[in-house]
Amino acid sequence: MLPLSVAVLIAVFALQPQGTARIGALFGPIMTIWFVTIGLLGVAGIVQHPDVLAALDPRVGLAYLFGHGFTGFLVLGGVFLCATGAEALYADMGHFGARPIRLTWYGLVLPTLILNYAGQIAELVGGEVAAGSNPFFTLCPAGVQLPLVALATIATIIASQAIISGTLSMTRQAIQLGLCPRLHITQTSSQGYGQIYVGFVNWTLMLLTLALTVSFRSSDNLASAFGIAVALTMLLTSMLMFIAMREVWGWSLVASAAVAGLFVIVDLSFVAANMMKVMQGGWVPLVVGATLFFLMSTWHRGRVALHEQLERDTLPLSIFIAQMRKKERIPGTAVYITSRLDMVPVPLLHNLKHNKVLHARIVLLRVITANIPRVPPDRRLKLADLGDNFYAITAEYGFMQRPNVPRVLFRCAADGLKFEMMETSFFVGRVKIVPAKHSSFGRFRCRIFEVMHRNALAATDFFRVPPNRVIELGSQTEI
Repeated sequence: MLPLSVAVLIAVFALQPQGTARIGALFGPIMTIWFVTIGLLGVAGIVQHPDVLAALDPRVGLAYLFGHGFTGFLVLGGVFLCATGAEALYADMGHFGARPIRLTWYGLVLPTLILNYAGQIAELVGGEVAAGSNPFFTLCPAGVQLPLVALATIATIIASQAIISGTLSMTRQAIQLGLCPRLHITQTSSQGYGQIYVGFVNWTLMLLTLALTVSFRSSDNLASAFGIAVALTMLLTSMLMFIAMREVWGWSLVASAAVAGLFVIVDLSFVAANMMKVMQGGWVPLVVGATLFFLMSTWHRGRVALHEQLERDTLPLSIFIAQMRKKERIPGTAVYITSRLDMVPVPLLHNLKHNKVLHARIVLLRVITANIPRVPPDRRLKLADLGDNFYAITAEYGFMQRPNVPRVLFRCAADGLKFEMMETSFFVGRVKIVPAKHSSFGRFRCRIFEVMHRNALAATDFFRVPPNRVIELGSQTEI
């Protein structure tokens, strides 16, 4: 089975560049068939031993948990695997919204899962499961087990596709929020915005998945790693829920702490139980998570340090505009993509210093990412006339949206600012980073940031700026 699993994984990742638009329409019906099937199989087992439905009473579980001492505590680590998969729903919230997720979960997924688990318990209670056998397949009549295996394989592939799509989607969100270097993103569908392809992430994920598959060799051996990853995910989600209650929903401190605290206590118990399996493979998600956190924090802190260093070499925009009033200008429009509109962009100073020119119209463009999935079109653009043919444009996007600078400039015509692309030049800075002798950032971390910065996708490519209208101005900066 291991060679077959490896072959299927390679095929799934190899198909990602083609997108899922063509086969995406089959995902819903196939998964519906899958969940209905496992629900019906569970009902068949429950009919034989209906008393297993007593397990729905939470008092039964609590009595076992508190009545079996340390053994009951350890069982939490195994029981928790029944809840895995629910954490992946968060990745789809940005695509579908909360309502479709709730309807699907409570209307189909949760009921059929409960029925199937109850049916498996019925098989175990009835003593109809041989040693080493899987009670899931024991529920199924022998004549249809092969079709069930085929259906389970297809459902697993679809579930894997959902995880891959979620990973690619969260990568784009991390880029928009400034937690990840810019990567090349390909939109694989003109209708589904969430159907994207990020080559670096896809192939890295494939290599890691194959390494885990070959190392652990079976899903049972992966259970420890999977349990710790999901338990920690849910614990962090509960902590973030407290922040949302306070800052987004406006709840009082007492109410937020009471509700979120209840979830945190439950999640902590599962985390503690799963932590007993660290040496059995649970260390894998801890190492991967720590590595990702290190890289993301390095990128974020490095960008902050870089911007602070660049700002030391510039001056307030208002002073610069006043100084340039009598400066002779050349025809055309210069657009400078910048992170601040109150300071002069460094590429503008370099252009003036080295080329001795100032364009007739200067536009400072700032692209910001809001903490919401999508920004409505009426909030997209803010235009300010700074005087002396200096303009400031702010384009706001959600973390699920990809900026498009030419489209932003085209929309400025409605506010009286028209652009001719053949007369417009885009100036961007290309910074070479070197560690300072006494860097507070740390020389090793600075080297890591320099590699990430050097290999990041150019801002002009990410913002869809016409490449034949771009002028790059290089500089060297110590951080």
